[in-house]
Amino acid sequence: MKLTTAFYTRPDVVQISKELLGKTLCTRFDGRLAKAIITETEAYAGITDKASHAYGGRRTKRTEVMFREGGHAYIYLCYGIYSLFNVVTNVAGIPHAVLIRGAIASGGVGIMLQRTGRGKITGGLLSGPGKLAKAMGLHYSQTGTSLTGATIWIEDAGIVIPPEAITITPRIGIGYAAEDALLPYRFQVDREGLSPNPVFCHLCS
Repeated sequence: MKLTTAFYTRPDVVQISKELLGKTLCTRFDGRLAKAIITETEAYAGITDKASHAYGGRRTKRTEVMFREGGHAYIYLCYGIYSLFNVVTNVAGIPHAVLIRGAIASGGVGIMLQRTGRGKITGGLLSGPGKLAKAMGLHYSQTGTSLTGATIWIEDAGIVIPPEAITITPRIGIGYAAEDALLPYRFQVDREGLSPNPVFCHLCS
């Protein structure tokens, strides 16, 4: 079942970040469908969060999409090389977002391998936000795309992750954020937390 706008417009970006674990990120470009089970996320709490691109209410051509209603893609270029995919949350005017940092392939593996130039699936295919975006066909030119449309969306496939299977740590690579770099806003689930679920794909092992 595709997540609706109501899922994304809730006020607690940290809770949404946790709840995105186990959900299925889907893309369909040029008729080619790819799916991946989300395993790692980071929450960014907007204006009050020194790690956020929108800290202090900063609005630029790049960050303007973060101020839209939740349920849009915020995809930006990192280091001039990598596109990174984020989910905009909360109501319009509050620039919360969740960075999707990692996933496990569950459909369309062939096209992922083609996009990444790999010969076979490995555990690192979607580990890291840059790798994930490349394999899923996500590009910064697609920023602002609605996540309730037909090209980029997220599904709830019924995977239930027990709280004890979730690892919570500070976010990665944000030393510039001073005390906010220590906030426990990174969430990760390992294979053991997913594998008992019937929808867990054999391709992921």
